Amino acid sequence: MQNVTSIQSQTLSQTDVSKVLRNTYMLLGLTLAFSALTAGISMAAGLSHTIGLVMSLVALGLVWFVLPKTANSSTGLLVVFAFTGLIGGSLGPILNHYLKMAHGGTIIMQALGGTAAVFVGLSAYVLTTRKNFQFLGGFIAAGFMLIIAASLFVVIASLFGYQFSATSLAISAGVVLLMSALILYQTSEIIHGGETNYILATTTLFMSIINLFTSLLHLLGATNDE
Repeated sequence: MQNVTSIQSQTLSQTDVSKVLRNTYMLLGLTLAFSALTAGISMAAGLSHTIGLVMSLVALGLVWFVLPKTANSSTGLLVVFAFTGLIGGSLGPILNHYLKMAHGGTIIMQALGGTAAVFVGLSAYVLTTRKNFQFLGGFIAAGFMLIIAASLFVVIASLFGYQFSATSLAISAGVVLLMSALILYQTSEIIHGGETNYILATTTLFMSIINLFTSLLHLLGATNDE
């Protein structure tokens, strides 16, 4: 009798995991499409980098302060779409900047292709092997702190007229590695039952994809300048 109960519990668990995974990828697809739409609108409107920065800060405020309180309700979906829409809008000025560069369109397409290849490849690897990447949690946390500290250093130094191009490129390369690790970690969390909220899972994967894309843009753009 206990064996039957155990089997039923395991089956239910796998069903729940499949549901979270399905809902996560469905919502991720919708939010990526919505952010692409808002990015296009932002580009057409010619929004400035300052407005883009404000939109990014508002989006981060939604994730840090509003989403944790609404993630278990339908309101959380509205917050996620507001967040992704603002992030998409903030990308408009950045994309317009690269389009003004020589071969800018090619750079953007290469960054998109690279982002898609990394995300699909890493996700497929985790889903196929079912490997547990929870051990990456500490590395990701430390990586975030290091990236934030290095970014603040570059920003503060630039205010005093110092330029650290090599450091900036190293930060972008670090973000690519960090976001790749985060994709592995978050996908692993879903399939092993560590993450049961598809709204939070979607937000994490969305942020990974956007940061991966903008970092690849920076690296490819620097190579083009050279």
